[in-house]
Amino acid sequence: MSFQVIIKPSDRRFNVEDGDTVLDAAIDAGVNLPYGCRNGTCGACKGQVLAGDVNYGEYFDSALSEDEKKTGKALFCCAQPLSDLVIECREVAGEGIPPRIMPVRVEKLEKFSHDVMGMTLKLPSNERMQFMAGQYIEFLLKDGRRRAFSLANAPHSDRFLELHMRLVPGGQFTQYVFNEMQEKTILRIEGPFGTFFLREDSTRPVILVAGGTGFAPVKGIVEHALQLGMKRPMTLYWGARTREDLYLHALPRRWQEDNPLFRYIPVLSDPAPEDAWQGRTGLVHQAVLEDHPDMQAYQVYCCGAPQMVEAAHRDFQGHGLPEQEFFSDAFTFANPAAKAAI
Repeated sequence: MSFQVIIKPSDRRFNVEDGDTVLDAAIDAGVNLPYGCRNGTCGACKGQVLAGDVNYGEYFDSALSEDEKKTGKALFCCAQPLSDLVIECREVAGEGIPPRIMPVRVEKLEKFSHDVMGMTLKLPSNERMQFMAGQYIEFLLKDGRRRAFSLANAPHSDRFLELHMRLVPGGQFTQYVFNEMQEKTILRIEGPFGTFFLREDSTRPVILVAGGTGFAPVKGIVEHALQLGMKRPMTLYWGARTREDLYLHALPRRWQEDNPLFRYIPVLSDPAPEDAWQGRTGLVHQAVLEDHPDMQAYQVYCCGAPQMVEAAHRDFQGHGLPEQEFFSDAFTFANPAAKAAI
């Protein structure tokens, strides 16, 4: 059995097979709905159900509240149709790149800091993965689970795929990567996924906000923009707890030295005494607001912990940033404690 979904206001239509989510069916149909985590955590795929019924699936309360459900909101990465649907949501301009399943070999493992590992993946000979800077891939694990990581390289540098992995306490996959995985290991991935990528048709100055390893997709976006010779000013605010957590600090400093339109502003929330930190401190999104109290002329790309992304979204809009000029990717961990809802 399948159900038809109609998107308002575009009137685009696609079918959802029984058991599939609205988002998965949209991806298969080449329909570009906004999304991030695909596991009910970040809320990027939230939209309105105007007609029809859905099984809401499993999700976090922070991504979809009971009050929002009462008004017809749903997370399309989790929601499964129980009837034909009419939905209202933003669509992402342009043609999406269909995800592919591919084998990869771990070419290099490099510790960037005590809890951040750089992983370089090699695709099969004569194969390349087409992607947009800022998108992510998913590892397909043997037990059927998936783990998502952003691509840190730009599309023009696609001989290898670069990932930045933070060690998650109790995280089965990252513990394996840090403690057991060897170079030359063969893995399976699917990608690309995500709608967090540079909008090249805009002329607005760009503000990039990264928290921790949220620097990974931002790195890909910056390197892509520099490769294009983009003439729009770009300012990167990278927030971390201590100096060590700015694990590739020299790289954005070099971008700034080499490119007059690029600025780099690191922000530490809890610098250690031995850091002898003389730079900005506090919350990274607050540093943005201190420098840009009127944000109506800007375009923002924000990636990091869900709490940081949510606070930035709320506060930047409160300072004039148009809703359609905020693009985000909330980094989430495996979701064993998601709420079940029907």
